[in-house]
Amino acid sequence: MAITVLDPLLSDDAADQMVELWHSYGSYQQYSNEGFDTTFAPELAQRYDAAVNFVRTGGRFGRKEDTRLLAARTNYFRETYFYGEHACSAGIEAFRDDVGLAAAARALHDRPVTVPAIVYANVLLPGQELAVHTDVPEFRGANRRLIPQWLLVVMRHSELFEPWRLRIATGIAYFGHAKGGELAYYPDGAAGRAEVYAPHHNTAALLDTDSIFHGVDRVIGDDSPLARLKPGMRLHPDGGEQWSVRTAAGDVMASYGTDDLRYSVSWKAYCFADEAERAAWESHDDDLALGFILTTLEDDLRAKGALVGDRPSDATFGKLLIDTYIHFPAPQPA
Repeated sequence: MAITVLDPLLSDDAADQMVELWHSYGSYQQYSNEGFDTTFAPELAQRYDAAVNFVRTGGRFGRKEDTRLLAARTNYFRETYFYGEHACSAGIEAFRDDVGLAAAARALHDRPVTVPAIVYANVLLPGQELAVHTDVPEFRGANRRLIPQWLLVVMRHSELFEPWRLRIATGIAYFGHAKGGELAYYPDGAAGRAEVYAPHHNTAALLDTDSIFHGVDRVIGDDSPLARLKPGMRLHPDGGEQWSVRTAAGDVMASYGTDDLRYSVSWKAYCFADEAERAAWESHDDDLALGFILTTLEDDLRAKGALVGDRPSDATFGKLLIDTYIHFPAPQPA
């Protein structure tokens, strides 16, 4: 079972509350601004793997455009509503604890114990899309607060750290009435063809996004403002059904109506086989350390003949890891 669709996801009132949360939250930052400071290879962007592949290939349809415009197409807007004990936006609790999402997560991984991990919102402008990728996984002792996101993805694809990997289910919930922005996913792996789920208001698609390559097709609408989009801008609610993209100085670069924007809320939960497995995670017994992770990967590269001699600089080593272990689906022109 690659994907489970929940339709409808919430009651009408609860769905309306999610739309209200979207509008009342405040401004939304660009995805390029998200992330935590990490000490290993800080020169590499958090999702260097997916970004470089997108620019190199032109996305899942192999479109050829100016590199700067391609970068703007994937620099969508995001905010985190809930992350463990670290962040919680008032009003997100009911969605976080939704019984339908939890039941689908238990069925996906055949694990009866679920713990909500993170809830975050993505907002895409007309013309924006999500590059094909797999999501950022977690391992005991290794998560996005401690380890670069691209390195966590490498760890998953290497399959060298499976005993420590947390099984995570991701539910992508859709609210609003934007056009386009279909979920494309690869149930048969990177060598297979993409399947597409066309979302609509108050529905969700749940899958193992740490393992299944997926992306979001372009949102339909006037994409001409994307040429003016630059890192550091924010998406602001202007009251009613209006939004604007503004610079740090407050200058308006583009304006949109609510129905122009593709709004989704991603729900992630850890899935455990039993309370003992959950307790092992909570107690931090047998956690991974960065040194062990890097040494394990280095030894595997040498065994494959992909690395000879001294280990290169951290950034060069990181690029080698990405190229060796992450094999993206080839573009499939429409």
